[in-house]
Amino acid sequence: MRILVTAGPTREAIDPVRYLSNRSSGKMGFAIAVAAAGRGHDVTLITGPVSLPSPAGVKTVRIGTAEEMLVAVRGHVPGCEVLIMAAAVADWRPKTFAAQKQKKDVTSATLELERTPDVLQSVLPLKGERLFIGFAAETEHVVEYAQRKLVAKGLEAVVANDVSRGDAGFEVDDNQVTLVTPDAAPEAWPLMSKREVAERLVRWVEQRAC
Repeated sequence: MRILVTAGPTREAIDPVRYLSNRSSGKMGFAIAVAAAGRGHDVTLITGPVSLPSPAGVKTVRIGTAEEMLVAVRGHVPGCEVLIMAAAVADWRPKTFAAQKQKKDVTSATLELERTPDVLQSVLPLKGERLFIGFAAETEHVVEYAQRKLVAKGLEAVVANDVSRGDAGFEVDDNQVTLVTPDAAPEAWPLMSKREVAERLVRWVEQRAC
């Protein structure tokens, strides 16, 4: 299969030095790309700014902002059969960009924000018969929010995880996720390495695609 995977955070610039972002390391998305390529699939990985090297055997596209992520995903979806959106795309960006570094000699400052594009929502018109799988990184009501996302976007699955945990989620090598699908009860997977989560998810995709 031709599988498109997104990974990592995005960065939304405040000025030439500062930006808004999140704690995503990209490890989960990279693990999925590696697992899928290892099982013989044709994999493209679109990643935000991370410190991870490009995986062998995977076409890697590096982007910076949510807008760039949208452009890259929109351009690659037509050539794939499966989209796995593991990236943690920033929800907000500064409404204006300061061309020069903002100095700290002011007593207070206000940063006005605007919403970034919803990448997954924006590419839904391209879905057709493709499998679309989302991720939901939450700190409360994890399964409930994942179920809402599943229904709202008409996805085949949402992989939900509690990123408030210290032993799973952002920045660490392990994860504990719940697979939420429209035709079965939520399936909580045990704590395991992100590579093991990735292998299990890729096998699920293969079964679903048959």
